[in-house]
Amino acid sequence: MVDICCIGHITLDKVVNPSGVVHMPGGTSFYFSHAMANLDIRYSLVTAIAGSEKHIVSDLRAAGISVNAMPSTNTVCFENIYGANQDSRTQRVLQKADPFDVSSFLDVDAGIYHLGPLLGDDIPLSLIKYLSAKGIVSLDVQGYLRLVKDENVLATDWSDKTEALPYVDILKANDEELAVLTGCGDIREGAMILADLGVNEVIVTLGSKGSLIYKDGVFYEIPAYTPDEVVDATGCGDTYMAGYLYKRAKNFDCVEAGTFGAAMATLKIESSGPFKGTLADVDRKLAG
Repeated sequence: MVDICCIGHITLDKVVNPSGVVHMPGGTSFYFSHAMANLDIRYSLVTAIAGSEKHIVSDLRAAGISVNAMPSTNTVCFENIYGANQDSRTQRVLQKADPFDVSSFLDVDAGIYHLGPLLGDDIPLSLIKYLSAKGIVSLDVQGYLRLVKDENVLATDWSDKTEALPYVDILKANDEELAVLTGCGDIREGAMILADLGVNEVIVTLGSKGSLIYKDGVFYEIPAYTPDEVVDATGCGDTYMAGYLYKRAKNFDCVEAGTFGAAMATLKIESSGPFKGTLADVDRKLAG
């Protein structure tokens, strides 16, 4: 049994910008796993990937990460097209991986399951219900809010949310995702709506403005740390959740967990690629 198990597809990202085209691995499971690699905790990743991308799994294992890689017809492939304005992005899904199913998780045991769907049908409702009977379910809701139409990615509400959320203990969303999921533009009201639907801990990430945690009827504001320089924000939310769940698994409260996650996310933004720091690095950032 492990303390934390992440479930999600690794993506093969195609990034197109004025300077050229770059291919790189990505996805919640990729960034979350790297952030977990140097923490003193029992961790494993369950993913599904095509044979042509098995080298990505080999690299993860070389970093000391336990990976259960299920075969898939394809690896998820996102194409992200940026113009001169890096805040404007056109996103397409060029291919999809096979969804996960309950039968593949009969022998997977963890204290916390962190779900990182990239698309709406990656992780079915039946699997959420099954895992909730075995441990704590944490969810990055982003993928359930993506609708693929003619390869283009559109924002959409999660049709199964009313049935699924009572089985979700911890939910992470950014402010835009929260608005799509709840139909409410007010962050605090949106968090309370999710709590009323059954979520125990609602985490709303707000970028440079920090994060907001709602638990047991109380809001906790977690400030962001100021990075020495902003290099690459990709995967910051996943890195935050790795730090958050690491501390929660060790029985720290949500404020201490959120503060630790914020420090890890700041270290991530200071360099390109996934977080590869250590506990000592995070402690130094926390100490200021």
